Amino acid sequence: MTQLLEKAFSEASTLPEIQQNILARWIIDELLAEKKWDVLFSETEDELAALADEAFSEYEQGKTQILNLDNV
Repeated sequence: MTQLLEKAFSEASTLPEIQQNILARWIIDELLAEKKWDVLFSETEDELAALADEAFSEYEQGKTQILNLDNV
């Protein structure tokens, strides 16, 4: 465990029990969500690469334009 994480847990341990539980649930949920995204991205890696290639090809062919956020 890193020193920063140890410090965070040390600080969290001074919180009331309910706040500790809320923080723990949030951390667990975030870690599970991160794992879910990792799986989803790994399963679609080839598709994402194909889309990136297509976008780059369209850019090279002059089929794209600069996004002007003032006109959105």
